[in-house]
Amino acid sequence: MSRLLTPASIEASPAASQPLLQAVKKQLGVVPNLFRLVGNSPAALEGYLGLNGALAKGALEAPTRERIALAVAEINGCDYCLSAHSYLGKNLAKLSDAEIELNRNGGSTDQKAHAAVRFAVKLVNARGHVSDADIGAVKGAGYTDAQVIEIVLHVALNTLTNYVNEVAKTEIDFPVVTAKAA
Repeated sequence: MSRLLTPASIEASPAASQPLLQAVKKQLGVVPNLFRLVGNSPAALEGYLGLNGALAKGALEAPTRERIALAVAEINGCDYCLSAHSYLGKNLAKLSDAEIELNRNGGSTDQKAHAAVRFAVKLVNARGHVSDADIGAVKGAGYTDAQVIEIVLHVALNTLTNYVNEVAKTEIDFPVVTAKAA
């Protein structure tokens, strides 16, 4: 059971959040619990959706974004995000079960994506204090400065949702995946 209110519907959400949640429903077909939970604060929902939407238009491909989300959720021990991104990774980004497992462990079968996931893991573990060698490794794999910035922001966005879901203990509304260890 969630420790913070998750409105049962769009209509039960604050009025200022309702149009944003309607847009989520139009895009996804459903409104996952995370969105309704964050919608308790219309400002927070607007900020989250804004950053999420902007990064979706970035240079990183959807499979790489999902790989990063899986690695960050595993490190942070967020079962909600692991469940959501395992589902999205498999069904939207078309990642295999083996790839999802590698991503959760901080790697990838794709050499370029592996560098992005490893960099994301280093960012989380070092709380942003990465070395010149870490930057060199991700850039050496073919990532531009703009893409390195996007990786950093994807780590931040996923950390944000990991923390929200862990604070709230959001009820998981995807097939459940459990973190190995937080």
